[in-house]
Amino acid sequence: MTKVDKKKRGENYAIKIENVSKSFKLFYDKHYTLKERLVFWKNKKCEMKEVLREISLNIKKGESVALVGINGSGKSTLLKLMTKIIYPTSGTISIDGKLTSLLELGAGFHPDFTGRENIYFNASIFGLTAAEIDSRINEIIEFSELGNLIDSPVRTYSSGQYMRLAFSVAINVDAEILLIDEILAVGDQHFQEKCFQKLEELKKSDKTIVIVSHSLGSISQFCDRAVWINNGRIAMDGTIHEVIEKYLEVCG
Repeated sequence: MTKVDKKKRGENYAIKIENVSKSFKLFYDKHYTLKERLVFWKNKKCEMKEVLREISLNIKKGESVALVGINGSGKSTLLKLMTKIIYPTSGTISIDGKLTSLLELGAGFHPDFTGRENIYFNASIFGLTAAEIDSRINEIIEFSELGNLIDSPVRTYSSGQYMRLAFSVAINVDAEILLIDEILAVGDQHFQEKCFQKLEELKKSDKTIVIVSHSLGSISQFCDRAVWINNGRIAMDGTIHEVIEKYLEVCG
């Protein structure tokens, strides 16, 4: 039975994952024209690809956890399951707390609207009211360092400027759980350092943070714990330094 639910408060975890597996259906011999689809509709071949297998993981409130592993290991899929962008094929995921995520750069932004307008759209998706956004918009704009560009269409932004705006909104919605997927790898050194300083503030205020990253140096300074995902399974779960040392020993 597939289930993603929210547990009663009072438990000591923010995220609880129990025996979660995720498979995707892959199609072969794809037909592109209407004629091909009508003639060969019975010949469509497909297979189920299992990306995650029997993952069980508890993340306590206030923990900073890194998910590490090579490309294709299932890290980002696991993060998307936590956000309910996709759902598990089997197993359960329980979330206790308001959650926000930075998974895809500029996701939810409308290219023809200004940065200011997109702040209102994006923050409302995270659950803020118009009055709450009004009270925080100056802080969001100041953190983004976009200046007068905030009133320009976001289609004119560089990828780094997209990231600045997306990060600035996400960290100002008072979420208890923050999920991040490689977004801090984009942008200049100054803003990356600023982002990590802000994350340190959130960490000290007992926010739960889960990061997927290949930047082992950065996460080793920030996270307390690491979970190594390998071929869709948990290969190791422990302190950040223990896991990174073993991961580098095996994967180089």
